[in-house]
Amino acid sequence: MSNELSGKKALITGASRGIGRATAIRLAKSGAEVAINFVSNETAARDVASEIIAAGGKAILIKADVSEETDVQQMFSVLQERWGNLDILISNAASGGFRPLMAATPRNFDAAMHTNVRAFMLLVQSAMPMLLKSTGNRKVVALSSHGSHRALNDYALIGASKAAIESLCRHMALEFGPKGINFNCLLAGLVLTDSTRGITDVELAHHESNARMLIGEGRVLQPTDVADVIHFLVSSSSDLIQGQVITVDGGMSLRL
Repeated sequence: MSNELSGKKALITGASRGIGRATAIRLAKSGAEVAINFVSNETAARDVASEIIAAGGKAILIKADVSEETDVQQMFSVLQERWGNLDILISNAASGGFRPLMAATPRNFDAAMHTNVRAFMLLVQSAMPMLLKSTGNRKVVALSSHGSHRALNDYALIGASKAAIESLCRHMALEFGPKGINFNCLLAGLVLTDSTRGITDVELAHHESNARMLIGEGRVLQPTDVADVIHFLVSSSSDLIQGQVITVDGGMSLRL
């Protein structure tokens, strides 16, 4: 384990699987104490914590539905009592479902916007008192995707929510950047996770995305690749990166 993030307290939402899991493990390996947020799969969340602790790291579990204001408030009450301050916030939990617009209902729309956009706002609002108690580098990273600016099949609601997240992130940088907090988005290419397997023909799309990457043959975009860049964005090396969207897709999006 390295000690670059030693003493830092990090909350990762949706950390029981996929990119969230990889990020929790990566930050813990660098010395951060991580809070693993989950909403339903406690077994998977415990597995993440066990792996971190077995490697000599520190981790706690927090069950909360980030789309619910009371859950978010209770989560930060626990963190306030346990830690008192917060250095790193990763807004990773996402939902919305994959469906064409004509099959989307107002309830589907609300679910996508609440779990993705509203949750990001609530997380930052609730985290701000704890972030302001910390000194040194304080970082907030939200996950986005190519659907924020490109039209993808069955992705309209999630894509719209990701575009809103990117806009929120820029405005948060404007409001809170002068207080010494960095806000950035990480836009990840298509990674095969439990949450993306609902995309139509996802295996084919994943193969085609990897084939379009400009980094040599045989490389596949993995959750750990995304976690490595998140680690950079929460480290002191990124202090002058503010209000940006950083793309991690191996150059795939450079091709039309």
